[in-house]
Amino acid sequence: MMSTLTTLAAHPAAYGGWGPGPWLLLIPLFWIGVVVAVVAFAASRRRRWAAAGYGPPWAGSPTRSATSVLAERYARGEIDEAEYRARLETLRATEPRPQR
Repeated sequence: MMSTLTTLAAHPAAYGGWGPGPWLLLIPLFWIGVVVAVVAFAASRRRRWAAAGYGPPWAGSPTRSATSVLAERYARGEIDEAEYRARLETLRATEPRPQR
């Protein structure tokens, strides 16, 4: 009896066990999945924040054109129509022309 217990303790495979088997792969796969999910979530949040105008300009936030800022100021009533038209003409005169 003692020799049987010693054999089983020394050699677990003699007990008929196959070891952890394919279940051993699930642990690293689980953690890889967690890391991928966290990175994907962070990237999607960053894209959403950048699209909303938050964050530094190099992070993909859209730049507002001078004409859109001017139109917003006119819509809020910060400038009157004469000043809006004068500034808009100045902006259009100094805009770079696209190359053909």
